[in-house]
Amino acid sequence: MDALEAVGDPVRRRFVEALAERECTAGELAGLAAAEFGISQPAASRHLRVLREVGLVASRVDGPSRVYALDADALSAAAAWFDGLGTFWEQRLDALGTELVRGRRATRDAASAGKKVAS
Repeated sequence: MDALEAVGDPVRRRFVEALAERECTAGELAGLAAAEFGISQPAASRHLRVLREVGLVASRVDGPSRVYALDADALSAAAAWFDGLGTFWEQRLDALGTELVRGRRATRDAASAGKKVAS
């Protein structure tokens, strides 16, 4: 599994969103998962393990708690992959814009031709 597959799951995606705001303990994330998705602490731990294994999050022990944080390098790699798709969409959106302009011009030309005929 890679990082993109990992965030395909809504629970893991929500964990990433929460960690984008700040570091969280495993307990905080498990509480979030229980409140929003109705899953147990062991299930939340399995989701956190997946995120750790793909490198999206790092964890450290802080006293009795395990604290999770996003790994900026892994996120940069995923962002770069998405940025590479930008050209794909830009070309299609540009083509759509061109077709819209052509359609407006054709409508305007047809309306002008109708006025000339009626005069």
